[in-house]
Amino acid sequence: MDKLHQIERIKKKLIIAKNADKDLKVFGAGSHQYILGEPVSKDQISEFEKEYNLILPECYKAFLLHISNGGVTFENSSAGPAYGIYPLGKNTNEFIDENAELYLKKDCNIHPKMSDEFWSDLNKNIDDNDDISDEGFDLELGKIFSGLLPIGTQGCNYYYALVLNGRYKGSIVNVDIGRQKPYFAFESDFLDWYERWLDGIIPENVMLIEPDLFRYTLGGTSNHILEVYFSSNENDTKIECLNGILKKQQLDLGILDILEQQYKVAVGKIQKLLLQILTKFDYERAKPHLVDFTKESLLDVFQFVFWYAKDKSSDWLDTIKSNTENINDDEIFSFCTYLLKEMNFDYGDIIVPFTLNNNEGIRVSAYYSLGQLENKSNHIDTFILGLRDNSNRVIHTVLQALDGVEDQKLLEHYKFIAEKFPKEQDYILVNLNHRLKSFGLNNKTVKGMKI
Repeated sequence: MDKLHQIERIKKKLIIAKNADKDLKVFGAGSHQYILGEPVSKDQISEFEKEYNLILPECYKAFLLHISNGGVTFENSSAGPAYGIYPLGKNTNEFIDENAELYLKKDCNIHPKMSDEFWSDLNKNIDDNDDISDEGFDLELGKIFSGLLPIGTQGCNYYYALVLNGRYKGSIVNVDIGRQKPYFAFESDFLDWYERWLDGIIPENVMLIEPDLFRYTLGGTSNHILEVYFSSNENDTKIECLNGILKKQQLDLGILDILEQQYKVAVGKIQKLLLQILTKFDYERAKPHLVDFTKESLLDVFQFVFWYAKDKSSDWLDTIKSNTENINDDEIFSFCTYLLKEMNFDYGDIIVPFTLNNNEGIRVSAYYSLGQLENKSNHIDTFILGLRDNSNRVIHTVLQALDGVEDQKLLEHYKFIAEKFPKEQDYILVNLNHRLKSFGLNNKTVKGMKI
């Protein structure tokens, strides 16, 4: 009976969400357009279950029977998260090209608490075997993605999957067919996951008009989410509550006061999420906490500022300058450069020392950033060092960064590269020829020059 009430609630929320997103700004909405196809019959579900020798999770069947089975847009998907929900029986082979019926009926091998080591072991026979046959590859994919039904795409390699068998039957999993480790949605069944998607679209001021509709998921009103937060002793639940609040469009001062007090007493991932929320909704309030948090994680601070307050990037110039020795990770350095670019000044002298960093990724980002400066020709000697780097990635990036720089000093080093790479590697010769074109040369003719 509860699920029947939920079905009716979802139908109402679909109308509210569509009206709230008339311009189709929500990710994927321009594709599915909130269109719902005709539901399936019980006979159609029975036919699918017989064909694949399995029993579909009840909540997913309820959606197909009472709400929608497909639409008229991308892959005929119905309204749903990202690009929508596939029609029943379509795109079942997204994870394995052939013989989906062989792996869909098997128990799911992955679980929410699986470690990186567990996932690595599951992929070991593919990752450690360069000579694996096509048949062997498909067999291993069948083990990795067993019991997972593709139900929608998020774009590129990313999909939503429904667990068909085992302890976590009915759960939703975020899957990357490039075989990054999957992660499970917090909700334990399809309808709860789907309803939370709707709650993430509907503005809080609209929720307050019909509060009884929004007391069931962690995407409801902020007050409801906080009630769940304070009533739970489980960190996972608290984290999901904060994720629900983070997705809001705005928060009132009273909520922010509560969250700031919680930040002061929280630790670990919960504290970090609270800081992210404060930065998104009230940068000035968050700023002293961000400064203090640089002792914990420069990456998180740089990310939060760039994501939510990039117009305040200049506030962090001194922090960047005083932490150059601590910026030893390419991801931290990347966000550092993003902030510097937002400051609209010549940041070259800050970046140049990083071109000598032992981390290849940092060197690549450093040269890329120098290449975006209007006065990049002032750093010609630094670029020359990059052309002699032992990393092909770095050389490739330096050649691209030198676009528009026509200094005769470069010819000697361009000749060196042409001699070092008699054949194309990593698109180096293609980019070298782009640079040589302005001199009337190419990678062959430059070799004959006396420089």
